[in-house]
Amino acid sequence: MSWELTTAEDTVRFGESLGAVLRAGDLVLLAGPLGAGKTVLTRGIAAGLGVLGRVSSPTFVLARVHPAGDRGVPLVHVDAYRLGGDLAQLDDLDLDTDLEASAVVVEWGEGSAERLSEDYLVVRLDRRPDDVRVAELEPHGAWESRLAELSLAH
Repeated sequence: MSWELTTAEDTVRFGESLGAVLRAGDLVLLAGPLGAGKTVLTRGIAAGLGVLGRVSSPTFVLARVHPAGDRGVPLVHVDAYRLGGDLAQLDDLDLDTDLEASAVVVEWGEGSAERLSEDYLVVRLDRRPDDVRVAELEPHGAWESRLAELSLAH
């Protein structure tokens, strides 16, 4: 199933819908080339979760924790780009501990962060030449039945 996201606002709204159903223990992996909209999507996820703080790319700090808002679920936003698949550095972030109490979104996590949980959702973003983004969801484990919770316009 795929969604066309014509504007950055569409990407944020898509993320808000996803964030609205996230709960502590959820793992979301964002995949796609540079400029595909992974951080913009994460801004929407954060808004849907209602977390506090401005969302920006954590490329240089690797991970940012956004405190819980009214829903009580914090967001851990990770950018694994600089890790280059180095699983030891990923382990050093203690994401498995964060995952117990937070929703965790990992940009560039496909191929390394899946091992944090058997239940995870991959969101693949692609940017077409006309600047439209295309999002595809790939559920794993419990996410296969949870996709029905999403109220994403298709």
